[in-house]
Amino acid sequence: MLRTVGPQGSLFELLLPAGMRVLSGELAAVDGLLDDKRFFGPFRGLFDPTEGRPSIPIETYLRLMFLKYRYGLGYERLCALVMDSITWRRFCRIGLEASVPDESTIRKITRRCGAELIDGLNSQLLHPARQRGRVDVDRVRVDTTVVEADIRYPTDSGLLTAATGRIASRLRRLTRLGVKIVYIDRTPQARAYQHSIGAWLRRRSDEAKAEVLVITGRLADLAEASVAEATKALHDKARRRRVRRLLDELAVLIERTVQVIAQARTRVEGGQPDGSTRLVSLHEPDARPIRKGRLGKPVEFGYKAQVVDTVDGIIVDHSVHIGNPSDTDVIRPAIDRITAQFGAPATVTADRGYWDATIEADLTAVGVTTVVIPRTGKASQARAALEHTDAFVDMVKWRTGCEGRISHLKRDWAWRRTRLRGHAGVRIWCGHGVFGHNILKLTELQR
Repeated sequence: MLRTVGPQGSLFELLLPAGMRVLSGELAAVDGLLDDKRFFGPFRGLFDPTEGRPSIPIETYLRLMFLKYRYGLGYERLCALVMDSITWRRFCRIGLEASVPDESTIRKITRRCGAELIDGLNSQLLHPARQRGRVDVDRVRVDTTVVEADIRYPTDSGLLTAATGRIASRLRRLTRLGVKIVYIDRTPQARAYQHSIGAWLRRRSDEAKAEVLVITGRLADLAEASVAEATKALHDKARRRRVRRLLDELAVLIERTVQVIAQARTRVEGGQPDGSTRLVSLHEPDARPIRKGRLGKPVEFGYKAQVVDTVDGIIVDHSVHIGNPSDTDVIRPAIDRITAQFGAPATVTADRGYWDATIEADLTAVGVTTVVIPRTGKASQARAALEHTDAFVDMVKWRTGCEGRISHLKRDWAWRRTRLRGHAGVRIWCGHGVFGHNILKLTELQR
């Protein structure tokens, strides 16, 4: 059952000094901005209005999530700090005599609501601000980045060893539940092979590299043998719920292990696995290797994200994608979404990675007046003259500020690494960061 607001204070709170009953500074401005019933709208379709267990007040949930992303807190730490702070309790609309919601409750609501709800909250935040003239989309700039998945650096040997160990663990648990399975725990042997790879790599020779490939092949053999035994267990006819759940998990693990084995075989044979479909984690199947040309991290593992912001630093659109789609394929839908919500921007600027033969015509067709994207390849004399004009150069220089916006998101709004799994999880994670960022930006514009 949906609850939008909680109890409005108690007699005990009236006994507090006047200075402790009011908010000040940043929290006061954010509290005033969030005190808008329009933010309850996106939640109404997710909860029954009259039946079921009451949810925590939505006004409390929104303020808890703002604090979480504003200060980079985990769920448990967030609840502990709110419990101990009178100011944060007042900001979150939690009375001194009331209990702070459990961290598992906040976590479940976040997952249940999904990325679409966060997009709806951002729309509810920006649309009234646009009507009041605080969101100006006359000029927008676009750039992309990588949001890293919460995984270790992936190697074929590491994935094969982890898969072998996890299969053995699942089969052991099924055996304890009474399922008759004949299997061999190959985890110690797989770990020994993986440990020997480290010793060979320290030699830094061609012989060592060849031996690593041989050991990787042996690890693939162990994983294949484990998959064969685990596949037989899937035919068990047990009807107990716990056994069925373990068998479902085992089926998914087998599928991913088979893909890891195929990737390792390809590399052992001298090939290169396809990066667009390569599995880099057993628990994060949507993450992909992405090359962005950074010197410190030539290859990153996660998701490609795009940010579109304005002159005032308001993020008017963002998106998260699996793999590394072309920049030109993600800018067109972004401008369409901005046009539908705010109207067509007069000027759009991006780096040369967004250039293709039709990009200017496509953006002009939706109402964009000026497209400032440096051309790739050899430019004609007329094009070169255009790109050297003062107006074009000034817009290109302004565009570089989007890199600072992305750096700010990574540093202060948790965009460096997502802690939620899967494409849906990273969309939720990034969406909350953008929501919090825009709230602060709008409070600055109101001063």
